[in-house]
Amino acid sequence: MVVLNRIYTKTGDDGTTALGSGERRPKYDLRITAYGTVDETNAAIGVVRLHTKDTPVLDEMLGRIQNDLFDLGADLAVPEREGKAERLRVVASQVERLERDIDALNDKLAPLTSFVLPGGSPAAAYLHVARTICRRAERVMVELAAQPGEPVGAAGIQYMNRLSDFLFVASRAANRNGAGDVLWVPGQNR
Repeated sequence: MVVLNRIYTKTGDDGTTALGSGERRPKYDLRITAYGTVDETNAAIGVVRLHTKDTPVLDEMLGRIQNDLFDLGADLAVPEREGKAERLRVVASQVERLERDIDALNDKLAPLTSFVLPGGSPAAAYLHVARTICRRAERVMVELAAQPGEPVGAAGIQYMNRLSDFLFVASRAANRNGAGDVLWVPGQNR
């Protein structure tokens, strides 16, 4: 259980922050950027949920995702090191659940004949914002994983890849199962 009884510590005043292991890193460190961008994705989903209370199935899916994103932040905040005790990690079953949720939403959608522009309903528009932040988080995580000595769990990267797909499909579901989608018309304004 986490207990937060004091919000400011002043330890970050020197431009560093602590990983979950206690190791201090500069606030611009790529690992900090990775879990910060995952947190930003989570906050964007929180905004989406202001507009999904009337669609409880989607809202419940998004609530589970928010919890998973905290798991992923904890995973990234404590790099896996050999010989260290196992910490909270994103696992394959979380990715698989996300895939089932994508399939459940996608089954109700008509096939696309064009790319979708972000928009339509407020929930759909905010889902697209969350999707773009999620894609950025995934890119940062992949970049971090490519650095020597900076392990990132494969399931975490897979989760973010599937999450961006989920957010796209969810945006179409929020747009009356695609009926309210705004479609791209190539060259329309030439």
